[in-house]
Parts: sequence; C-alpha cells; structure tokens
Amino acid sequence: MDETGDSELARLMRAALAGDEKAYRAFLGRAGDLVRRFARRRIVDGAIDPEDIVQETLLAIHLKRHTWRADMPIEPWIAAIARHKLVDAFRRRGRHVDVDIDAMAETFAAPVAETLAQREVDRALDTLSPGQRTVVAAVSLDGRSIRETAEQLGMSEGAVRVALHRGLAAIAKHFGRRHGRD
Repeated sequence: MDETGDSELARLMRAALAGDEKAYRAFLGRAGDLVRRFARRRIVDGAIDPEDIVQETLLAIHLKRHTWRADMPIEPWIAAIARHKLVDAFRRRGRHVDVDIDAMAETFAAPVAETLAQREVDRALDTLSPGQRTVVAAVSLDGRSIRETAEQLGMSEGAVRVALHRGLAAIAKHFGRRHGRD
C-alpha cells in the first residue's frame, strides 16, 4: 500500500475499469495469486483443486467488476468472492463447511460496507420513477447492455439511453442538492 492506503491491486483495477487492458491483465494475475494462496490455505484434504477456486473467482470478479466501489479497499471484496466460491465448491461436493471465524476477521468489515453501500443504492433508486429505476438498475447495477435492457423491457435503445441518462441525472441532482443543505 502507498501512503494514502491505496493498494497496487486497487490502482490496477481502477486503471482496468478505465479501459487499460494491460492493467487488467496485471490485476488478474495478482488477484489470482492472492486467491491461490487463500484457497491453498483452506483446502486441506485435496478434495478440491485450488486452481478451480482461482478460475471461478477470477470469472466472478470479471463478471462483477462493476460492483466494486473504487473508494473501498479491494482485497476484502476479492476475499469475499473467493470465500463464496470456496463454499460453493464444498457444497457441490456434498461436504459440510466450517469457516474459522478468526481466519475471516479481517474481512468482516466488507459485508458491513456492502450493506451500507446497498442501502445508499436503494435510497438513490427510491428517488426515481419506476421506469427510470428499472432502467438504471438493469444497466448500472445488473451490468446489462443498453440493447439487452431494451429487449427485456420492450423499449427502443434510444429510450433506454434517455431513461438511463435522466435517472442518473436525477440521482446526482437529488443527492447534490441534499448534501448542499447539510
């Protein structure tokens, strides 16, 4: 971490989200090493190949990369995804999973932060009309494309773009005005 508390992984992910493919490859390599160490420490009986956990976790990170908040530490976010993938793998094999609380203590703050973030998202969506809420949630939260959203909602792509733009503008205006009064 540097003097601002920002990790190299977080810097690489921010660059990747901005379109830097080289940074994304570097991020995936380092995140893979982190997950590999995590999986090897927790898989003691050889029932699961740690590389399976690494691959499943990296795929989940790729698919859900838009859900990481750039102002939050990335390591707990990665650890939470890896932990879920490990538990899923044990469940698929019909094995009971006991998670050592002490080993997971450093990641306990992440679910609280995720819960608070979800409340903020819900509060922001509540300021929108039902149509705007549906479009903003589909594109910004679920990661659907404009085309997918248009097909799903029976709208034109232009109408989806307009609803998305107006919804995001309404959220920005609402929260900008609200914070200005505080």
